[in-house]
Amino acid sequence: MPRCSSGTRVTKTPATVPAAPLVRHLPTAGRLLRWALTAGVVALAAGSAWGSYGERPDVQAYIDDLVAAHAFERDWLASLFAATSRNEDVLARISRPAEKALAWHQYRGIFVTDKRIAAGIGFWRDHHATLTAAEEKFGVAPSMVIAIIGVETFYGRYKGSFPVLQALATLAFDYPRRSQFFRGQLTELLLLAREEGMDPRAFKGSYAGAMGFGQFIPSSYRNFAVDFDGDGQRDIWQNEEDAIGSVANYFASHGWRGTAPAAVRVQTAGDAADVANAGLDLNHTVGELKAQGLVLATELPADAKAALYRMETVDGAEFWLGLHDFHVITRYNRSAMYALAVLQLSQAIGEQMAAPE
Repeated sequence: MPRCSSGTRVTKTPATVPAAPLVRHLPTAGRLLRWALTAGVVALAAGSAWGSYGERPDVQAYIDDLVAAHAFERDWLASLFAATSRNEDVLARISRPAEKALAWHQYRGIFVTDKRIAAGIGFWRDHHATLTAAEEKFGVAPSMVIAIIGVETFYGRYKGSFPVLQALATLAFDYPRRSQFFRGQLTELLLLAREEGMDPRAFKGSYAGAMGFGQFIPSSYRNFAVDFDGDGQRDIWQNEEDAIGSVANYFASHGWRGTAPAAVRVQTAGDAADVANAGLDLNHTVGELKAQGLVLATELPADAKAALYRMETVDGAEFWLGLHDFHVITRYNRSAMYALAVLQLSQAIGEQMAAPE
C-alpha cells in the first residue's frame, strides 16, 4: 500500500530503560479477564475520553503483563504510554487499504508502471554487487528483492513518517478488529527497542507500524532483519545493503525456491472458476483443478499445490494460478493482488535488465 514520505533516520540512541527486574509472575486469570473486558469496552469509547494511553485501564493492564512476562520497568512503560495518544489518521487509513478498495487493474496501475520499472533498474545497477551477494547467500533473485522494495517504498523514497509507537498503540487499543495482532506487534516493538538499544519513540514508519526500505513490522525485524554489510547494526532505514539482505533473508526463511513459476495465467471451464479467491492457502493441486476445468498453456506437475485467483480488469476477469513461490510472496503481505503486482514488477524489471541495449 502507498506509504507517507519520511526522511527520518533512526539512530541507535540508548533507550532509558532501567535495569530490568526479574520476572515477577505470570498474568493471573483475573488480570487477563480484566484486560479482556476493559479492552473491549474502552476500544468502543470515544478517543477524547482519555488524554493519553497511560490513563486507560486496559493499557495499565497491558503494562502489568509486560512487566510480568518480559521484565520491563513499570515506571518507564508508564511514562512512555503517558506521552502517547490516539492517532485518528492511523484509524482512518487502516480502514481503507488499497488491496480492498481497488480492483486489480487499478491496483496494478499504481505499482507496475514504466516509472517504477525504470527506477528498479536503476536500483539494480546502483546495488548490483549487494544484490548478487544476497542471491548467492539466500537464493532469491535480485529482481524479486527489488520488486518488494519497489512496491513497498518506491526504492526507499516513501518509508513512512508515522511514529511507530503511536501507530501501533492506536491499533492495539482502538482498533478492535485486529487489536490482538497489533498488541503483539507493540510488544515486539518494545522488545526490539530494548534488544537493539534504541529509543522506541524514534522509530518512524507506516500507519500500520511497518518500517524501512522493505516495510518490516517489528516481529519481522526481530526475526529476519540482518546486518548484511557487517557493520554491527541492522539498519533497514538508511542502509540499502541491510535492507536488501533482510528482504532476501525473509524470502529464504519462508521457503522461496525460485526454480518454478510463481504464478501462471490460465483459462477456466466447467466448475474451476468456482474455487477462485477461496483464500491464500494452496488447498488444491494442479491435477484437481484441471479435472474441474482449468486450462493450462504451460504444463505443470499434477501434484503441485496451487490456488486459483480471479482478477478484475477493464476487459473483464482474468484467472491466475498461484503456486508455491506465489504463496511465499503472500507471506510478506497477505494479499493476492499484492503478490501478483510484486511478481509482475519483478518480471518486467528482469526482462528489461536482460534485454540487449
